[in-house]
Amino acid sequence: MMRKVPMTVAGAALLREELHRLKTVERPRVIDAIAEARAHGDLKENAEYHAAREQQSFIEGRIMEIEGKLSVAQIIDVTQIENTDKVIFGTTVSFVNTKTKESVTYQIVGDDEADIKENKISVSAPIARALIGKFVGDIVEVQTPESSIEYEILDVAHV
Repeated sequence: MMRKVPMTVAGAALLREELHRLKTVERPRVIDAIAEARAHGDLKENAEYHAAREQQSFIEGRIMEIEGKLSVAQIIDVTQIENTDKVIFGTTVSFVNTKTKESVTYQIVGDDEADIKENKISVSAPIARALIGKFVGDIVEVQTPESSIEYEILDVAHV
């Protein structure tokens, strides 16, 4: 039994979009480039042919990778789950550092979706692991290489 990997609805949609583009735009384009390069004769010395073959290999590999990820994805739509103020996968959590009073908001997402610039942290990140299962008002302790930081959970949103 393969382990299911949690993924948000948005994360799955982005992967499906990329898969569609690779299959309908990129793959046909590279196949045409290979055919055109072949038409130019001697393939041993043909840089365009070798570049196109390399690109084809990358595209096919990426298609297989995405299909693999989608096949083991457990797509979780938190907007369909009742909000009990508990931190679960997919929720958007606001919390404050109890010492510095600095507050942040992150959405807990799958490993492939994590993007700190978009305030999306991986479910396997230490801070996410500390938050999951806790409730609004709870104090969580997160170990960092330097020290331990305490955060108070302010809000849990299902968006």
